[in-house]
Amino acid sequence: MIFVDLSSDLLQADLTLFGARVDWRRQFITTDRNPYYDSFVRWQVNKLRALNRIKFGERYTIYSPKDGQPCMDHDRSEGEGVGPQEYTALKLEVVDWSPAAAEVVKSAIGSSTAFLIAATLRPETMYGQTNCFVGTKIKYGVFVANDKEVFVCTARAARNMAFQKDIFAARGEVKQIAEISGDLIIGTKVKAPFGVIPEVYVLPMDNVLPDKGTGVVTSVPSDSPDDYATLMDVRKKADYYKIKPEWAAFDPIPVLSTPAYGEMSAPTLCTQLKIQSQKDKVQLAEAKAASYKEGFYNGTMSIGDFKGESVQDAKPKVRAQMIERGLAFPYAEPEGFVQSRSGDECIVALLDQWYLDYGEASWKKDAVEYVPF
Repeated sequence: MIFVDLSSDLLQADLTLFGARVDWRRQFITTDRNPYYDSFVRWQVNKLRALNRIKFGERYTIYSPKDGQPCMDHDRSEGEGVGPQEYTALKLEVVDWSPAAAEVVKSAIGSSTAFLIAATLRPETMYGQTNCFVGTKIKYGVFVANDKEVFVCTARAARNMAFQKDIFAARGEVKQIAEISGDLIIGTKVKAPFGVIPEVYVLPMDNVLPDKGTGVVTSVPSDSPDDYATLMDVRKKADYYKIKPEWAAFDPIPVLSTPAYGEMSAPTLCTQLKIQSQKDKVQLAEAKAASYKEGFYNGTMSIGDFKGESVQDAKPKVRAQMIERGLAFPYAEPEGFVQSRSGDECIVALLDQWYLDYGEASWKKDAVEYVPF
C-alpha cells in the first residue's frame, strides 16, 4: 500500500505518466473534499475528546516562521523525526565587561542589565560553576529582551526565544542592538546563578557549537568532562589562550556523588580515558555519556537544598527554584537541523494546541492490558 498526497489532480496525472501502476479506485482524500472520510475523522476526534483523551494546552512544536505554521515531518525537506529539545536557560548577569567587549557593546546597552544566556540540560549541577565558556570564532548578538534587560547569545537561539513564552517583549520579534565576536568577551566577569562561587570569568572553548544551544556554556568541571578538559587546557596554556591565570583559578566543586566515580566524575573519567585536552573529542564523547548516565541514574546530591536526594528527584526541583527566582527560564530548540519545504530553517515555538496524551496513566494501563507478552 502507498499513501499519496492527492491535493492536486495533476499529481495523479503525473504519476500515471511516470508509469506508476496505481488502482485509483481505492484512493481516499483526507480533507473536506471527501465528506465521508472527513465525517469519520470528526467522529473519531469527538469520541476521543468525550473520553477525555484529547487535551488542550501549550506545547513546544517545530515551527516555520516563514510559513507561519507548525512544520510536521511531511512538511520538511530535511530533519524528519527531529523534535524539540528543552533546556534550562541560565541568566549570567554581567558584572564587568572585558575592556574589548565594553568598547563594542556598552553604548548600545545603555542602562539595561546584560546577561549572557547559557543553555544547560543539567540545572542540578549549577552549584559547581567555576567559569563560563564562549567560542572565540562565534558571532554573538546583543538582543533586547525587555525595557530593562538585554541577552547575549547566538542569533539562532534568539530566533527560537522569540516564539516562546515571556522571553522577549513581543512575540516573533528579534531586536538586535549589537554584535560581538566571542574572543572579545573573554575576561568578562559574570554572576553564576546558584553557584558556590558567586562570580566567575568567561574563558575560551574550542568546542562551542554555534548551531547548538545558545553558544554560551556555563562550566561545571566536576561533572562535565568537556568542561574539565577545557579548563585544564586553558590553565596550562594561559599565554596561548590570552587569559589571566586568575580567571581559570577556581578548582572543581563537588556537586553530586556516584558509586562509580565518586564526587568528581569528570576528572576521574578524564584520567581513566587518558584525555589530554579539549581536542580529544572521541574520548570526551565517551566520558560525557558515562558521566551523565551515572550521574542521572545513580547520583545523589552533595550540596544545596536537596542534598541527599537522588539526582532524578532533585533535577526538576532545582530547575523550578531557578526559574521561580528569575535566574533562569525554559528554552527549547530543535534537536537537530530542520528545514521546511519552503526553505526556512525551523525553530521551536510554544503553541496552543490539541493533542493526544499517550502517556496518561489510565489510558496507558488499558493499552498494556491488550498487549500480549
